[in-house]
Amino acid sequence: MRQLLLLRHAKSSWDDPALSDHARPLNARGRRAAAAIAQAMRELGLTPDIVLVSSARRTLQTLEALTPFEDAALIEPMDALYLAPWRSLLAAIQAVPETARSLLLIGHNPGLHELALALAGAGGIIRGGPELQRLADGYPTGALAEFTIAGPWRLLEPGGGRLIRFIQPRDLLAADSTETIG
Repeated sequence: MRQLLLLRHAKSSWDDPALSDHARPLNARGRRAAAAIAQAMRELGLTPDIVLVSSARRTLQTLEALTPFEDAALIEPMDALYLAPWRSLLAAIQAVPETARSLLLIGHNPGLHELALALAGAGGIIRGGPELQRLADGYPTGALAEFTIAGPWRLLEPGGGRLIRFIQPRDLLAADSTETIG
């Protein structure tokens, strides 16, 4: 079994209107959320072999909050992942070397959300447990979906993933704060 982790970048700042969308950094809330997701990943033992990350500043800063990983991961920033549609994200996953057992993709909505729904087979009526329903309801900034994949990366298709968990930063920070993160 292979592990696929889909992480939406943490909350970004809109404070500087002169910045391009690609150059927007994380805001304070995003940095806290990314740190909380990083801690949850460590506690759950979620350590990728390969990380594919959009070249946008906010995705790279989200990745920085996660590193270092317990085992050295190959990190590949990719311009093609910036605001990519779900089929392009799927194509990037299908190109991953078969030697990789765990892959983390850090990207953007709506493509990331649409990819997660496609992998879960949620192409119509949502069926499944509460995790799938939460995923169907939305993919907030900083959220992480964990899937198991039975076959090789190159053969991954819609419906080919089993959603294990869907973690939202607000779930992790609710115990530590009354502030809603998401």
